[in-house]
Amino acid sequence: MSQKKKNKRVKGRGNQSRNKSKNPASIAPKKKVPTVTEIEYFDGITVTDLAERLERSPSELIKLLFLMGTVVTINSSLDSETVELICMEYNVTAQKVEVIDELALDDDIQDDPKDLKPRPPIITIMGHVDHGKTTLLDTIRKTNVVSDEFGGITQHIGAYQIRHNNQLLTFLDTPGHQAFTAMRARGAKVTDLVIIVVAADDGMMPQTREAIDHAKVAEVPMIVAINKIDKPGANFDRIYSEFADAGITPEEWGGDTVFAKISAKTGEGIEDLLETILVATELEELSANPNRTAIGTVIEAKLDKGRGPVATLLVQNGTLHVGDPLVVGSIFARIRKMTDSNGRELVEALPSMPVEIIGLQDVPTAGDLFKSYDSEKRARFVAEKRNIAKVEADRSASSAMSLDDLSRQIAEGAVQDINIILKADVQGSAEALKSSLEQLSSDEIRVNVIRATAGTITENDILLATASHAVIIGFNIRPTSAVRKVAEEQGVDIRLYNVIYQAIEAIESAMKGMMAPVFEEVIYGQAEVREIFKASSIGTIAGSMVVDGKIFRDGKCRLIRDGVVIYDGKVLGLKRFKDDAKTVSQGYECGITIENFNDIKVGDVIEAYGEEEIAQD
Repeated sequence: MSQKKKNKRVKGRGNQSRNKSKNPASIAPKKKVPTVTEIEYFDGITVTDLAERLERSPSELIKLLFLMGTVVTINSSLDSETVELICMEYNVTAQKVEVIDELALDDDIQDDPKDLKPRPPIITIMGHVDHGKTTLLDTIRKTNVVSDEFGGITQHIGAYQIRHNNQLLTFLDTPGHQAFTAMRARGAKVTDLVIIVVAADDGMMPQTREAIDHAKVAEVPMIVAINKIDKPGANFDRIYSEFADAGITPEEWGGDTVFAKISAKTGEGIEDLLETILVATELEELSANPNRTAIGTVIEAKLDKGRGPVATLLVQNGTLHVGDPLVVGSIFARIRKMTDSNGRELVEALPSMPVEIIGLQDVPTAGDLFKSYDSEKRARFVAEKRNIAKVEADRSASSAMSLDDLSRQIAEGAVQDINIILKADVQGSAEALKSSLEQLSSDEIRVNVIRATAGTITENDILLATASHAVIIGFNIRPTSAVRKVAEEQGVDIRLYNVIYQAIEAIESAMKGMMAPVFEEVIYGQAEVREIFKASSIGTIAGSMVVDGKIFRDGKCRLIRDGVVIYDGKVLGLKRFKDDAKTVSQGYECGITIENFNDIKVGDVIEAYGEEEIAQD
């Protein structure tokens, strides 16, 4: 066969091959032709967002801008002039619009009235300390909240949901002592109705007046619950008169405020109070849109010993789901677990529902807003940007505060400052203690709380205390031995308390120069638990290494887990191998048993301590 025929045959096969490839099933889909003729944009729009609106690929825009002499990436922000030039190239009309700050956590969704559905009312209980607020809620919930609190005084905000006559009611229980003014104010911001609890035998007190002020500022309806009506000495006319003087006139006196007579202890009048709440909130026609992303407020936040950062959130609009990415203040979170006020695990939380969530990267601040997002990428971006902005704001605030304090000292003369850093197990306690200490300031001495956060004391706190000549106060937390050593090296004073009023009294005494002889806690040593042994006759034996100081048999000790005190007791037994020991020093292993306590885990720290009398210089 000639070469010419071979070529012709090969050419024919090639044509057949090309013809086969034109089978419609094997043809790749055609690229979508952009049909957009006009777009809206905002100043600072990214290359990716603009490409999406123009129905083009980001790489196409990057190439176009490169030819224009501008080098960008997909995340680069574009000014208005550049956006207009790009749109002109594609014959697209561009309309600039003003948008809400995308980093803000405010509600930027306009709900269609058709989508709104009734939601449960949020009721805040306020009043003076020991007037029966928590007991009232306890009676309603049929559970004992008070027993978990030091001295029977509520020290943390609680959020609970109950069902009455087949209707849900959400209650916020705010502490009544004046130390918790800030926490009460935060509760009033998210509430639909305020119940002011006043004791029938005690009448109006300073914190009662503060609660009324918060309710007035929040512009929400108010019900006054006169509690302890079963006690002798109840004087309703006096209470009516005191409230009338404060601008709250009872219905019995021709006013518009309902006064309910109850006994939280016996349950008398509770049903009538709940019915009054339902009637009052029904008039408000409360509603929300459950079919959207969730927004709300942080009611409480803490660092849990076993679960990490935990926050109690109050959903105010939308629905929160397990797995949702959200931004809480300036912290990113993906909800790993969500439980209601009774500890039941939930898949979703509807409007007005308080829930406890796990999955936060850090401990937020109580009172922070939160917002859920459809995109984890977007949520992480917003959290990162908000955190950067927060750090910058803190830096500038610290700088401005230092200059301001300096000029103030020059103007006022010999004014003494007491700088304090507060660290607590719960954010609410930190805020409460901060508020109380700052109120101790006088013309001669000013108390400055320069940091008040939840979590254990860290080396960063020591560094801040060193730079600002501050005293560190710890509430319900314990520093590690390493942090203690840094504090000693830097000369930083750490004071630890578990009752808020002891901390206040200590600072008050220091201001008055009344610190002569006092008992001060002394840390003798710390041991890390490396192994656990079980003995039926003894209990749990903690195989430990003494990492600092000494451990004494029969001495006081506390068990610390993740910086939080789990148990305070006594060293019952101390052994070196099989022999009993009175003391075990740093660098040696030992077996430790704690009196009446067996819940010891590997990684726990056993701290030996005592008290010594210290004379004030």
